[in-house]
Amino acid sequence: MRPHWSELPEEDEDDDYGAGTMVRPYTITRGRTAPERDDLTLITLMTTVEELADQALATRSSGPRGLQPEHRLILERCRRPAAVAEVAAGLNLPVSVTKILLGDLIAQGMLLARAPISVARAAGDGGLDLGLLTAVREGLRRL
Repeated sequence: MRPHWSELPEEDEDDDYGAGTMVRPYTITRGRTAPERDDLTLITLMTTVEELADQALATRSSGPRGLQPEHRLILERCRRPAAVAEVAAGLNLPVSVTKILLGDLIAQGMLLARAPISVARAAGDGGLDLGLLTAVREGLRRL
């Protein structure tokens, strides 16, 4: 398993860019420190929009108009629905950084975000599922 970005040793600034070089989170997000969207929670499910994602992944350019490597990894990972927390863990990045990257892809129409089914159903019914809340409470007590 790869070490977390914060556990990597500091590198000299003179080193050539390569596989061992650490990329700082603010570089990945192009200096942004907060996501534009505030509706992404740890359990929000992300799903790739196949047609648009395939077109974007076929283009190899990166930079302002192309996808960064992290964006590409997200699109590949979210071909099957994945929670924000799962995506962040898979990228080995902080959740806040991951949310910024997810927001980029949502804004471009390549990724869909939706609440988990049980939460969506509860919101649609106008009430919360007390059985679910009880199960969560009991699970937390066991910790």
